[in-house]
Amino acid sequence: MLLTSIVLAGSLCLPASQDSFQHHRDWPQFRGHRARGQSLPRGRAATHWDVASGKGVAWRTPIAGLAHSSPVVWGQRVFVTTAVRVDGEARLSSLYGSEGYGAGDSVPDEGEHSYRLLCLDKSTGKVLWGREAHRGVPLTKRHPKSTHANSTPACDAKRVLAFFGSEGLHAFDHEGEKLWSRDFGLLDAGAPNGIDPSEADQYQWGFAASPVLYEDKVLVQCDIQGQSFLTVLDADTGKELWRVDRDEPPTWCTPQVHETAAGGKRQIIVNGYRHIGGYDLESGEEIWKLVGGGDVPVPTPIVDEELIYITSAHGRVRPIYAIHTDAKGLITADAKNDEAMEWCHLNRGIYMQTPLVDDGLLYACSDGGVLVVFDAFSGEGLYRERLGDGRSGFSGSAVQAGEYLYFTAESGAVHVLRAGTEFGEVAVNELGETCLSTPAISEGHLFFRTRHHLVCVEPVED
Repeated sequence: MLLTSIVLAGSLCLPASQDSFQHHRDWPQFRGHRARGQSLPRGRAATHWDVASGKGVAWRTPIAGLAHSSPVVWGQRVFVTTAVRVDGEARLSSLYGSEGYGAGDSVPDEGEHSYRLLCLDKSTGKVLWGREAHRGVPLTKRHPKSTHANSTPACDAKRVLAFFGSEGLHAFDHEGEKLWSRDFGLLDAGAPNGIDPSEADQYQWGFAASPVLYEDKVLVQCDIQGQSFLTVLDADTGKELWRVDRDEPPTWCTPQVHETAAGGKRQIIVNGYRHIGGYDLESGEEIWKLVGGGDVPVPTPIVDEELIYITSAHGRVRPIYAIHTDAKGLITADAKNDEAMEWCHLNRGIYMQTPLVDDGLLYACSDGGVLVVFDAFSGEGLYRERLGDGRSGFSGSAVQAGEYLYFTAESGAVHVLRAGTEFGEVAVNELGETCLSTPAISEGHLFFRTRHHLVCVEPVED
């Protein structure tokens, strides 16, 4: 149900038995394997728990600092990043519905920060080690709703990558020894259009694209003020293998890899505003391109059944595109006349969340908590329901374990839904703190990064 036989047989590089094992145990990047947000159902995830009383909670570990990066899991280790303000605690404001929500002004200078990577024991929540990747005054400011540690780490059996934008990309082994660092210079992500250059630092919002580890390569998308680019590095050394410039204003999107692309080429798929598209993994050569979308793109592209789903929702249009993975050249949003476009809606897209696809259904939840479910192959809308009472936003993306979907509100309320063509809310569980990051799943354990803690909800015993 979670991953079709086509995906298991053709789109993933590991042998079936090893792949199945890793898909229930490891969660190696933003939204897990291929950013799908799904874990194979070995170890049944909980639908009901109570953080206040500890019922159903395996552990709850304090995490210093301010960050929206998600946890990642490899084997028995959980990795998480954070940015700790040296003098005083950083404030998180401008949450959905609050005074000044949506304002673009940056937070004033907050002084020196310690940028850290932590490793926790998956079973107990004990911090096994912490490493300072960088220390200094941030080179850019942040949005009141943002942090200086937005990018989710990436890990594999050999290494874990912590990315802090202008403060560098840092590789460690699983024992905390630094392997290498890469400085990309100033990565200024801020308001993309109509800003007077002399006022640009008022609208710095914080870098957020996460790195992707694929085999022996590291993928990094850097859409910024100035020269945007996509680059691939050697995972062992950090050496740049290739870089292509992009005509793109700031985005906050993580790239995606698809392995059965046009002509047998493996491609890197990126969201964007001026340049949505696919690039050859080995060379950086452009395979296909689509111009036009929301002018502040955030969601990551996802792939299912040879269709690429890309969305955004800020500015003049709010598109959802369903694009064939064998697309080539310059394509358009004209589904009637362009064979590469299976379907599209120009005004039904979502802003903050990455959608989730399962069993022929596409789940898309807006930042206001309105969930729309589409037929993934035709684009037909099947139902539309609001999660909660409309007073909390939804910034973290949905994840799935078995038949259940988990949507986390900024307030810390986790809405548990049963997957399917009809709306079925099973439970609402409170985390007790704000939560703007996306959960991770491993062997039925749910990991939530809240404002001050990392929370592990234990699986249900069969």
